[in-house]
Amino acid sequence: MSEATASPAQRLAQLREAIDATDSALLQLLQQRRQLATEVGVVKRALGQPLYVPEREAALLSARRAEAEAVGLSPDLIEDVLRRVMRESYLQQQAADVHLEDKTIVVVGGDGALGGFFAERFAEAGAEVFRLGPNDWQAAAQWWPKADLVLFAVPIDITCDLIAQLPPLPEHCVLADITSIKVKPMQAMLAQHQGPVVGLHPMFGPQLATLAKQLIVVTDGRQAEAYQWLLETLKRWGAQLYQTTAARHDEAMGFIQVMRHLSTFVYGAHLQAEHANIQELLDLSSPIYRLELMMVGRLFAQNADLYADIILAHPENFAMMRRYLDTFNETLSHLERGEKSQFTQKFTEVGQYFGEFSKKFLEDSQRLLASAGDAHQLSKVGGS
Repeated sequence: MSEATASPAQRLAQLREAIDATDSALLQLLQQRRQLATEVGVVKRALGQPLYVPEREAALLSARRAEAEAVGLSPDLIEDVLRRVMRESYLQQQAADVHLEDKTIVVVGGDGALGGFFAERFAEAGAEVFRLGPNDWQAAAQWWPKADLVLFAVPIDITCDLIAQLPPLPEHCVLADITSIKVKPMQAMLAQHQGPVVGLHPMFGPQLATLAKQLIVVTDGRQAEAYQWLLETLKRWGAQLYQTTAARHDEAMGFIQVMRHLSTFVYGAHLQAEHANIQELLDLSSPIYRLELMMVGRLFAQNADLYADIILAHPENFAMMRRYLDTFNETLSHLERGEKSQFTQKFTEVGQYFGEFSKKFLEDSQRLLASAGDAHQLSKVGGS
């Protein structure tokens, strides 16, 4: 049957068959790319290159965007597709990178979620790893003398006390922590150990499948050259490292973590107090409001002690939070009095403060919102 003699219904069926065939061809190409990405991972490991190379990814995306535009396709569409494909590629490439066969590593808190995550990565890289739980200090006696790295991954409120219980470590041993505060643990480590010391703060949780593109903050303590092997390992796994001082880190975390966590907690608590119907809020929300509600809800799916420790570990930030409340109350007072001009004037001032970041944040968030809109379903949790 020719296209000219086909009825509209028949032509629709023909077109759908052609689309199905094209989709199948795309699947074959994606499988071919997956196999190539796996081989790239093997070669990268042999060369000791990092899993994630920002310059290579940026160049690839730029080239494909230009090609897409040249053939009449949306550059944004192609970038979205490729970013999802590359994320899968990183998973394919992260097979065991064995390069720490000569290292012995003790992870204090290795039976916990984040400590366990790093213990597994070190073991996959060939290191001899001992996971030290709360009842294992006696058994650890044989490990301290040969440790190349002792990594603390325990709750904030007991980190410094446990560091103080450490026996003498080998001079070359790196002493490190992955807590979300840095000044106090750094002081404790420097006082307890005369060898190399470094503070780390992974800005992610243990649910990750890969470290590619994940941020780890690094604060120097002592003998940076002696712990470079550890930083190189993190980079090989794809992590992005940001170096700063312990004091600057803690000051920034007051805004990044403490203020956000406390504000989110209060927002969730207020929804509960008002008996808001969460499903109804979701159904009536645009993508950006759904994302915001999801960010609130995800907090309460996690460990309450962890977030309490993060907030309580920074008592100096309580004064800042009081100033935050003052700003909220002042703004609310203007609105209650109908002073629109006061609101719009402050709105303009804050916009000027954000400057070019405002435009960039708007553009970047549009991609997230498009993905959220695609994924949204107006169905209740659990299918009820």
